[in-house]
Amino acid sequence: MAKIVILGSGGFGLAIAITAKQCGKHDVTVWSKFQSEIDDIRAHGEHQQKLPGVQIPKEIILTSDISCISGCDILIFGVPSSFVRSVAKEAKPYVTDKMTIVNTGKGLEECSLKRLSEVIIEELDVKKLVVLSGPSHAEEVARCMPTTMACASDDAESAKYIQSELGNSFLRLYLSDDVIGCELGGALKNIIALSCGICDGMGFGDNTKAALMTRGIHEIARLGKACGADVATFSGLTGIGDLIVTCTSMHSRNRRAGILIGQGISPDEAVKRVGTVEGYHCCKAAYQLAKKMNVEMPITEQLNRVLFEGENIREVLGKLMNRPQRNEVF
Repeated sequence: MAKIVILGSGGFGLAIAITAKQCGKHDVTVWSKFQSEIDDIRAHGEHQQKLPGVQIPKEIILTSDISCISGCDILIFGVPSSFVRSVAKEAKPYVTDKMTIVNTGKGLEECSLKRLSEVIIEELDVKKLVVLSGPSHAEEVARCMPTTMACASDDAESAKYIQSELGNSFLRLYLSDDVIGCELGGALKNIIALSCGICDGMGFGDNTKAALMTRGIHEIARLGKACGADVATFSGLTGIGDLIVTCTSMHSRNRRAGILIGQGISPDEAVKRVGTVEGYHCCKAAYQLAKKMNVEMPITEQLNRVLFEGENIREVLGKLMNRPQRNEVF
């Protein structure tokens, strides 16, 4: 039996907690910074906003006391990317080298352009860190609908440990040693999903979405390769797999925010209505990282102009469609 602590009581944090408990052998605790959120979940037996209708097993401990980390075997980060550093700072006094740290967040830190595992390692100075990523909407994971994810780490034994402790009959975990590729795929697909949502909101069809997804994975792979990732990773679960589910599902907050923007709602207002929209924050960081690495990312560049420079969507689309013609293969 492992003692598992999940930092973050949002949809995915609770979904992973349910998954861990379904394994039938773990002591599972979920931490939230907000006592009011904990009280609300306890009162209703579910997270009414994030996972309505999903009962949280009473055996899962809910707390706002971060000292719950003490003595745990597995510490899972399940907070939005913008809070990873601050939560890591809070967690630091209770973290030891014996713990295996898992990051489930999908984004880039806007100020530093770093991947989230880099942020965690920088703050906690840990060695055993695993990235868990792939097509995994919380709404479905929490309901035990079958899916597969990648378990990536520079330390093979740590990845195997998480695979054995969290994998079960409805969550199949595959090993990977490409941490960079898995994290960038998970982060950058949100940008493409936001773009696909905009096209949906404008009334475009399946052809447009398919084209965006295909060209999107090309530019994701270009940046990934420049950053040291294995290009093959982007044809797997954390690349095309996560891209497909995020671009096509109404569970995707990135897609839903994009739909609102495509219908004429301002980007700021769309994000307020939907909640956490990782692609919105990641777009600016990814564009800056692409310029730093001298990598061409036309979709990301044009979306950045729509989100933060007030450019007209149709004009931006015209710029994308009228770029100089070229060979498809990069």
